[in-house]
Amino acid sequence: MLQTDKTLTAEFNLYYDLFIPDEIDEPVPLLIVVHGYGAHKRHMMREARLVAPESFVIASIQGPHQHFRPTDDGYRVGFGWLTNHRPEEYIALHHDFILRLIDGLTAAGSIDPSRIYLYGFSQACALNFRFAFTHPEVLAGIVGICGGIPGDLETNPAYRPFAARTLYLYGSDDEFYTNEQFGEFDRALAGRLANYTSRQYNAKHEITDEMRQDVRAFLLQP
Repeated sequence: MLQTDKTLTAEFNLYYDLFIPDEIDEPVPLLIVVHGYGAHKRHMMREARLVAPESFVIASIQGPHQHFRPTDDGYRVGFGWLTNHRPEEYIALHHDFILRLIDGLTAAGSIDPSRIYLYGFSQACALNFRFAFTHPEVLAGIVGICGGIPGDLETNPAYRPFAARTLYLYGSDDEFYTNEQFGEFDRALAGRLANYTSRQYNAKHEITDEMRQDVRAFLLQP
């Protein structure tokens, strides 16, 4: 008798980089940054250091799916968060990764759990919105750049109202999304979120200096 899709449970490491400012003597805000498809935790840590206020702890988390990607210098290892094979398992893994990271930093006395911000680029946008809508009490704010929104936005029973501040930024000449798609994403988020700001830039699928300035201003708001 053939039996398919049997499973064994295994443990594997989830990797992240952590920056803690020198000489902090009280819990401070936390910025969690999540890279896009084919990138890595070092890339988003560099981006985070460009925008985060000096008092912020920064955690850059890395996706579990490694693969080779072509570059001008040959093939390099990149990482992703989802595949089409059982994506719900990796959505849950992303949520658990964030929650465990927050719990550990809170227990260590490093962060203020009432001031946690989540920032994602490209593939991470929809993933982070799924987290925000599933755990709306966790975040003080969320930033999404050049990415989509959950395809199950109107149908997932786990999603709840998200009242924290949201910043959604995207370009006018993106290689992966049309302006019509971004317009649809923008309207869907605006219709769902009470504390929502969006902006379109003259940009491709990228994080520009102008976007960085707006993200920093968002994080500096009380």
